[in-house]
This record gives sequence, structure tokens and C-alpha cells, in this order.
Amino acid sequence: MRATVTAHKDYVIAKIDPRLYGSFIEHLGRAVYSGIYEPDHATADEHGFRQDVIELIKDIDVPVTRYPGGNFVSAYNWEDGIGPKEDRPTRLDLAWHTSESNEVGIHEFAEWAEQAGTEMMLAVNLGSRGLDEARAFLEYVNHPGGSYWSDLRKQNGREEPWDVKLWCLGNEMDGPWQIGQKTAAEYGRVAFETAKAMRAFDKNIELVVCGSSSPKMPTYPEWEGTVLDYTYDTIDYISLHMYFDNHEKNTANYLAKACLLDNYIDTVAAVIKTTKAKKRSNHDVYISFDEWNVWYHSNEQDKDLLGGNDGWPHAPALLEDIYDFADTLQVGCILNTFIRHCDVVKIGCLAQLVNVIAPIMTVKGGPAWRQSTYYPYLYASQYGRGTALNLAVQCQGYDTEFASDVSYLDISAVESDKDGALTFFIVNRHPDENIELDLSLQGFSDPSLKEQPHQTIIMDKVMAGHALDTKNGPNAEQVAPKDGQGAAIKQQILTASIAPMSYRMIRLGA
Repeated sequence: MRATVTAHKDYVIAKIDPRLYGSFIEHLGRAVYSGIYEPDHATADEHGFRQDVIELIKDIDVPVTRYPGGNFVSAYNWEDGIGPKEDRPTRLDLAWHTSESNEVGIHEFAEWAEQAGTEMMLAVNLGSRGLDEARAFLEYVNHPGGSYWSDLRKQNGREEPWDVKLWCLGNEMDGPWQIGQKTAAEYGRVAFETAKAMRAFDKNIELVVCGSSSPKMPTYPEWEGTVLDYTYDTIDYISLHMYFDNHEKNTANYLAKACLLDNYIDTVAAVIKTTKAKKRSNHDVYISFDEWNVWYHSNEQDKDLLGGNDGWPHAPALLEDIYDFADTLQVGCILNTFIRHCDVVKIGCLAQLVNVIAPIMTVKGGPAWRQSTYYPYLYASQYGRGTALNLAVQCQGYDTEFASDVSYLDISAVESDKDGALTFFIVNRHPDENIELDLSLQGFSDPSLKEQPHQTIIMDKVMAGHALDTKNGPNAEQVAPKDGQGAAIKQQILTASIAPMSYRMIRLGA
């Protein structure tokens, strides 16, 4: 099978916000306790943070991390996580039917974020609480001093404010599973008033309002229209969430589900444009896709605990999907979709970062290890920063029950603002055929230069040849990248043979 692709230097989509490659840590399962925080672990520092986990996170270079939830936040009292640890209360978490010790709160998470090199994206509780608690939390976190909450922060050991810029106004408020679920009008009103109060404190913060928690919700996309009617000029982003599954074991359908993601983004982008026009606003609102991932492997094993049949355990194993090679390809397709929509999707949070549907897993008291999905996330974050290019792609496609003519070749391209390198992220969805790729590079050459800037392959990494159900584990990384072979550039044409069911990243530079 052959595919032709044209990349032109002037055919750009937009500059990518680095926060597109963010992630998420929730007080859920083992994400915090025995995930990022395990004081008795051999690698733990004086604050209790596992340094082996931090090193894996630093390699990805996660720009922003959402905290503390998620469903957890909708019944969370942030004040429970401040002050001496011995005085902090244990609470029953209704979201995940577990107990929360509050040993880790905002001070500890901020310390971890600084070590991991990530900015905090904080969520306020608009489920069981509201405006007053939100403004108090903001004051505690961001005010320099001389007020009740800022002086309490100082008393608790943090002299300088953290100056957090990005705040989420609740979480999935359309969901019947959410503590304090609201109608779109109820939520829109409280979100508007909360945003107004928070902006009265600091007009420069960025606010994220809740959109639909899934395109399958019966209120989608009317929810977005109503919520934006209330909040449009007071917020900066509307959040979307989407998880991908393959219960049917239909790989062709599974790897085409990025088409559903395309439709989701396009629909909400249209609602944003409609609202802007209706309000005659000069303000722009973008999408924060602050929960996304593959999630289905662990559904059965979690039923008893989430159903309340196992009591209220502290930090049990929950949502611990062990990913296979098919999931690696899926994550590659999802990231490509975000890159191609970077003009409207500015923030993305892979949910989640450690243990809970995560690219990084830990053994309590033992090693940390990389799931197969770690690698497409790593490469996108490392090399997908810059300007996304609008590629012209011609390749054979296939039909599914929900989409037609899905291209076997899924590809995105980013020109680095840092060093000018051109990176292609490639997935071959075909089950058994190579794709013979001819990729034309136009507008990149400079006749005045003896050495052309994009005539050398400076990196070629491939993940291929694995059975689709192959998984990694703490003792063996069976699915890991290798150096690609056979790619070449001649007369501004990149040629490569893309193996069936494979992920590949090719970088061109000087």
C-alpha cells in the first residue's frame, strides 16, 4: 500500500501550547499513595516522594498537572489537607468509596510539582461546596500575605504564594455519578459567579469551565451552549473528557475511534464560535481536554470496590489498566488528533500520570516501570512542541460502524520553534500491510544554503512487530521503541516503509 503526504512550511495549523501534553493526579487508587508518595520507599526523599517516579516524569517533561480531581474534588474540603499531618482528618471519599487520610494536601502536592518540573492546575469544589470555598482556596494559594488565608499558609510553612494561574471550576458537573450534579443552567450560574469572584481577586488567572464529560451524555452538546451562555466572557477554556475502550476486541473499530474525538472537538469548537458570535464578544475561548486516555481493562476487577462491597480501604488498587500494544497505537492516534486540532485544543491532560490508567506504574516497595503507552506520550511531549503543520494525506482507508474511509495512515507533523527540526508522528492502522510512504517537503529548502536544514534524519524510533495484546510489566519492557530502518531523504522527498500496526516517529534536521 502506498501513501503520499505533502508538508509545506507555510501550511500551518497553529502554534502548539506546551500544556497540550499535561497530565493529572487525583486522590484515586494508588495515584498519590504508593504512586508519587511513599515515604518508606528506598528512593523516597525527606518529603516522601518517590524519586524513581519523578525521574520518569521528568523524562516526559510534563508541563502542567491537574489536581486534586476529578470526581474526588466534588466532595473535597481543601482545608483538610493543610496544617500538621497528625491533625488532619480522615474522610470517606464518596467518589471512589475509599478513605482519604489527607496526608498529602496542597503543600505536599506543590512540593512534588516543583520537584517534577510541572505547573499546578488546581480544581475547586463546585459540587458539595461553592464560591466561598473557591475564593478562600485561591487566596490561600496565591495571595502574598496580610490576609487570613494567606497568613495561614505562612503559618503552615509556605512563605511565598504559589501563584497558580490555571483553575478548574469543578469537574464533570453534568454527570449523575458526580457529588452535587447540576443542570447546565444551575452549573452555568454558579460557575459564572465563582469565576467573577475569583477574577475580582486576580484578573490574570485562567479559568476552565466544565463541558460535557463525554460526547455520549444525553445533554451534549446543549450543555456547552447553556454553560457558555452564562460564562463565556469570564472564562478561558471549556473542558472536555473522553475515554477509549475496546470491549468488543475489534481492532479496526478501536483504532478508528480518534474519528469520534475529531467530531467531539469540531462540535464543541462550533458551539464556542456560535456563542462568541451571539454575544458579539472579542474574547476567545479554547478547549481544555483535561481528561483523556484508554480505560477499560480494569472495569471488571473494580466493580466490587466501587460498588461499596469492600468497605472503605485507603489507597487500594483502582483503575489499574495494564496496557497492551493496541493501546500504544491508540494513544499515538489520540495525540496526533490533538496536534491536528491545536488551534482550538490548547490544554490536554492524560488521565492519569501514575498507577491509575497511567503510563507509569509502581510496585509498592518495589520498582517503577513504563507501560507501553509511555512512549508515544514521551515523544509527543519532547518533540511535539512548536508549530503544527497541515498535511495533505492520500492513503487508502476503511469503513467502520461509525466512520467511513478512515485512513490507514494516521500522521501529524510539528516544526520545532527551538531548533527548527521537523517531526512526524506516524501510526499504520493496517493489520498486515506495510505503507510505502512518500512525503514531499515543500517550502523548507533555501537555495542560499549549501546544507539544507531538513535533509538529515536525526532520529527515527519505531514500535512494531508485537502481538496486539503484548504488555509491559515490572520485570520486562517487551514493548519499547527501537531505531527505525530504511527511511531516506532525496530531492526533498522522505521515503519510509511503515510496518503494519506500528507507531513511528521520524525527525528531520540539519
